[in-house]
Amino acid sequence: MMTINDYLKLFDEGKLTPEELLESCCSKIDPDLNAFITVTKERARNAIGSVDGKIRGIPVAVKDNINVKGVPTTCGSKILKGFIPPYSATVVERIEKEGGLLIGKTNLDEFAMGSSTENSHFGLTKNPFDRERVPGGSSGGSAVAVATGSAIIALGSDTGGSVRQPASFCGLVGLKPTYGRVSRYGLVAFASSLDQIGIIGRNAMDVGILLVIIAGKDPLDSTSVTVDVQDYTDLDGSLEGIKIGIPEEYFIDIDEDVLEAVIEIKEILQDVGVSFPSVSLPTSEFVIPTYQIISYAEASSNLARYDGVRYGLYHSGVNFSDEIRKTRNDGFLSEVKRRILVGSFVLSSQAIGEYYEKALTIRSLIKKEFKDALDKVDYLLTPTTPSPAFKIGERFDDPLKVHLSDRLTAGANLAGIPAVSAPAGMSRNNLPIGYQLMGRPFDEKGLLSIVHQVEKIKPFELLGE
Repeated sequence: MMTINDYLKLFDEGKLTPEELLESCCSKIDPDLNAFITVTKERARNAIGSVDGKIRGIPVAVKDNINVKGVPTTCGSKILKGFIPPYSATVVERIEKEGGLLIGKTNLDEFAMGSSTENSHFGLTKNPFDRERVPGGSSGGSAVAVATGSAIIALGSDTGGSVRQPASFCGLVGLKPTYGRVSRYGLVAFASSLDQIGIIGRNAMDVGILLVIIAGKDPLDSTSVTVDVQDYTDLDGSLEGIKIGIPEEYFIDIDEDVLEAVIEIKEILQDVGVSFPSVSLPTSEFVIPTYQIISYAEASSNLARYDGVRYGLYHSGVNFSDEIRKTRNDGFLSEVKRRILVGSFVLSSQAIGEYYEKALTIRSLIKKEFKDALDKVDYLLTPTTPSPAFKIGERFDDPLKVHLSDRLTAGANLAGIPAVSAPAGMSRNNLPIGYQLMGRPFDEKGLLSIVHQVEKIKPFELLGE
């Protein structure tokens, strides 16, 4: 499998040029898969050679809820029609400073609200392993771009698993950093206390290379933290003596193929000296309702700004209230409307104590439970998703089933801890399966090190390689 370092070496040896790599990536963009909302080939071409940095000439895709100056940001929504941000997100500025080429903005569930990339104003995205199935969401476009070679690496956002789940469905490595490890400045907010910009790549080393670039304190984001940025590319070393907990609650009602694949990962790690004590996370059954209440409440507040007055879609009306009603009714799809309505209700005076405040209490318990478990072991191993990719339309009319796709990933967001999904194998139907590792705050290096060691023993080849 080609890595970012392999491409940089070919550049240095004169065997490949950034122009040739960019053309190759652009030639692999398949409109039928619908991974991109906006392709920025000319912007990327014009940037070639302007900076000699750590990822000079490497095409990078960016989820379309992360601002890029001068390029439309849509969030997969009609309501942002015509909006072009006057500034770039901090992560984008840092990537371009190191010579990364922004090849395009990728499709997503509207405002990152979904687990399948079916809920986009710009149409659904298809899984390249089986075009009748979803690629996961909400960062499905970014995952498909990397899986098909349309980009070498991509940025996504993860609120309840939206980087890890599509990485799992598309045979990739997806990292959700610790909350505060990466600046959120320039990320359009869905649920501010849960959102985190993450990375989707072909392998642990590529993810580590990009994390070194985008991690670190940002004065423009008060939630970013002052913690030293480690060398996330130093991933070799012995795993002897590491303890990885197996939370039993995460192995209930799991597809048989998924179970077998994760057990194989466990056996691989056991052979290199890792031990696997059992741990328990009994509040796991409350993860999804807690996540829903908190994220919906924050979404209803964050999305109140879309009124048609300052930017985006606008419909005239008989008065200001009528204008807002018409604009929001036409601008938002059904899933976003559903979450705004529920979120507004749980924040109402008659419901806030019964729902929102209780959810905050349970979130504290979930966070403590993860801390207690990670005081006993170094990491936690689970499946990333209960099943491989499901068929397009299969769960579209059943929001509860869609939300349950995140039941193994949302806990890490509630606790604010880092988590990574990596390929565990293939199902009987030749669909990728992912395993998930969760760790202590700011131990992204440890997570990537384990994935890197597994890759050397059990490499996973992408489509066309």
